[in-house]
Amino acid sequence: MLDPYWSEWLHLLLRLLHVITAIAWIGASFYFVWLDNSLETPPAWKQKKGIKGDLWAIHGGGFYEVAKYQLAPKQMPKHLHWFKWEAYSTWITGMLLLTLMYYVGASSYLIDPSKTDLGTSAVILIGVLSILGGWGVYEGLCRTPLAHRGWQLGLVCVGLLTALAWALSQVMGDRAAYIHIGALIGTCMAGNVWRSIMPAQRALVAAVARGEAPDPRYGLEAKRRSTHNNYATLPVLLIMLSNHFPMTYAHPDGWAILGALMLIGAWARHFFNLRHHGIVKPWILISAFCAFMALAWWAKPAPIQLPDLGEVHVSDQQAVAIVQERCATCHSPTPSDDIFRVSPGGIFLHDQASILRLIDRIEARSIHTQDMPFLNKTGMTDAERALLAGWIAQLRRSDAP
Repeated sequence: MLDPYWSEWLHLLLRLLHVITAIAWIGASFYFVWLDNSLETPPAWKQKKGIKGDLWAIHGGGFYEVAKYQLAPKQMPKHLHWFKWEAYSTWITGMLLLTLMYYVGASSYLIDPSKTDLGTSAVILIGVLSILGGWGVYEGLCRTPLAHRGWQLGLVCVGLLTALAWALSQVMGDRAAYIHIGALIGTCMAGNVWRSIMPAQRALVAAVARGEAPDPRYGLEAKRRSTHNNYATLPVLLIMLSNHFPMTYAHPDGWAILGALMLIGAWARHFFNLRHHGIVKPWILISAFCAFMALAWWAKPAPIQLPDLGEVHVSDQQAVAIVQERCATCHSPTPSDDIFRVSPGGIFLHDQASILRLIDRIEARSIHTQDMPFLNKTGMTDAERALLAGWIAQLRRSDAP
């Protein structure tokens, strides 16, 4: 087993590389979709050269003239820039990060003992198969007539992803289920580059090199898959961000929240894609915001039904002892946990003073969402949560004017 200290540094390195390459990939995707949608009809002399559209822009103190050919130039340029390594690097670093955190660190991030008796290897196998199998289903759908009906295909994919999120949440931690859906979407996006976009571009280049007219179907298929990737960017980013917000993945219906977030993200992206065409429909963004707020209202959890303590008074010593036993194994200057050798998030809960400073966060994470202790690794009981809730209520009553 990798030393926890070096595991954290490797985690930092992989996360940094993943974020950098993802920014490069998503930035290129956003730019080229914007560019393609913003091209204007060129003058006649350019059209005679086979140019479909052009664009003038200014950036960094200089003017740029960009032109797109209907199919390809008559002769290949000496230097041709390809955009592929951003996608491949993002996927590789993402899968390495998934492996390190959720497979090597399965006891801390993947396995939720309250959900399944399956062994670690079985749950890991389910996770891997969900990614590979999901990609296979997507590829199959893209080879049916549904591929030519953009929004219908999108709805089917979101429905299938939501169903898969529910299924995964039955056998692994909720946070892990979310991440596997994000990994599946990322795999489909990288697969589009590898299996569709790059082969289409190679076919175009080869045709020009042979002096032949390129087959337009290659370009159309690459454009279709590139559009899929463009609409998937905001949903996958929302999934990654949601892991910092337990009211999403830790909700009893977290899988439904995930499906709604994917729809909202794709719908918001649609506004910008239309805007690039000069079609401005602000009601799309307004409706996406309203849907987001409606989701937040719907997802607000009902008060947790904890054991009734009656008139029992909870002492400071009792409450502090619970936090020290259940939380301070990770959240202390010297954690005793077998994985976390440095307190996650720099949060310390080892004494009464530090606990009182973070009382609101303890209430939110240990009582309301109950996603802490993470995967309940230390076995905090409902009775202990009730005691903490009672203690916090006592503190607030004593502070009330």
